[in-house]
Amino acid sequence: MAAVLTPPAPSTAAGPRAVSRPPWGGWRSRWPLLPLVATVLLPALPHGASGGGGPADVASGVAVLVCVGRLLYLRRRPLSATAALVLGLPVVGFALATVTAADPAAALPGLVRYLQVFVLVPIAVCLLLRDAHGFRIVAGSLVVLAVVQGVTGVHQYVTGTGASYMGEDIRAVGTFGPSDIMGMATVVAYGLLAAAACALRTPRNAPAWLRPCAAVLAVALIVPLTLSFSRGVWIATAAAVLVVLALTGRRQALTSLAVLGAAGVVVVGGFGIGSEMIADRAASVTRVTSTPDRSVSDRYAMWSAAGAMWRERPAAGVGLKGFPAHRDGHASIGLSSGSDTAGAGQEFRRQALLSPHNMYLLVLSEQGLIGLTALLGSWAAILAGAVRRLCVARSRGHAAVDCGLAAVALMTWQSVNFLYADIGGPTTVLNGVVLGLAAWWALSGPDRVSAA
Repeated sequence: MAAVLTPPAPSTAAGPRAVSRPPWGGWRSRWPLLPLVATVLLPALPHGASGGGGPADVASGVAVLVCVGRLLYLRRRPLSATAALVLGLPVVGFALATVTAADPAAALPGLVRYLQVFVLVPIAVCLLLRDAHGFRIVAGSLVVLAVVQGVTGVHQYVTGTGASYMGEDIRAVGTFGPSDIMGMATVVAYGLLAAAACALRTPRNAPAWLRPCAAVLAVALIVPLTLSFSRGVWIATAAAVLVVLALTGRRQALTSLAVLGAAGVVVVGGFGIGSEMIADRAASVTRVTSTPDRSVSDRYAMWSAAGAMWRERPAAGVGLKGFPAHRDGHASIGLSSGSDTAGAGQEFRRQALLSPHNMYLLVLSEQGLIGLTALLGSWAAILAGAVRRLCVARSRGHAAVDCGLAAVALMTWQSVNFLYADIGGPTTVLNGVVLGLAAWWALSGPDRVSAA
């Protein structure tokens, strides 16, 4: 009788055999992922506020509370010492910039926002993901969001109901509106990279249709990404794709580049989708030092203002949320009062320029060298750890290489995009989710990461 009862025991133990079941089953044990999925999908809902406080932020708060509850009630293993150090390091800069600000009370909302996006949400993601299947569920949610926003954006371009661009209402902005023109481009880029990672290294036990479907989606999402006319997103996406292709091998990289090149020729050249405007927009990237447009001139002026703020207070900066208050005292007279926004159901309005549109300069001006060093140190450790673990996983033939490719791609994209953008808008919380996915891959235990 004992011999009959003993065989089932191994099936309940953690290991490759236990996690090789179909990934979409067992939702009773995966319900903690629901707040994360909601955090990813809810930015698609249009809401009045352009800053924080949207449905996605509420969902992220629920995810943090679920994580805390599971840690206290189930006594789950907390973060490793290394993960706690890497993810908690930015708190030093946030706290110092708050207490040294001219008005600490005014800096408190900034402290809460930074803690949410760069500390609490990434930690919650790391702790709520149990294995690679959970990673794929959250990454799949990014693809779903990208498809919804991409279809909406293409429809806006075709019907002339998008945001205003060069006198025409054709700019694809999805449900985010002209006041957050980077929103759709950001989520489409996330989905494109997640789909591309799945197409390059499809999970072993995945259905046969998954790889071609992921490849088609990745190529199709190039269309709304292009129609967003967001130069910084184009550059960040190209950089992330090139990094990931370099990590998949020479042969596959060349094949993929050929497919992407052909897709670009067909989309822009064959169908003529905004070819003249796209070419002009792309060419403007190289004209920033000769005849820059107004948006580029304003960006340079704000970058200069951020540098002046840092030179005034190099150690701790002017304090969180301090850039708008100090902008006029440090900006040149060439800075305009705001940017013009219209279209996509919104009347013409002037949108104030309240940030330098460069995350690194924003942190440098508001948190000084201490804050920038802490934040960059954390992000660099995550990116380096993600690349190292991806190389190890490839060499050992682990089944979760697709997760590693997605993590490296998303983290690379975020790092490059922050050269041309900063936090703000309903998609801000997604920065925390992306950071958490990359941190999970880079810092989690090998038994969790290598699970198929």
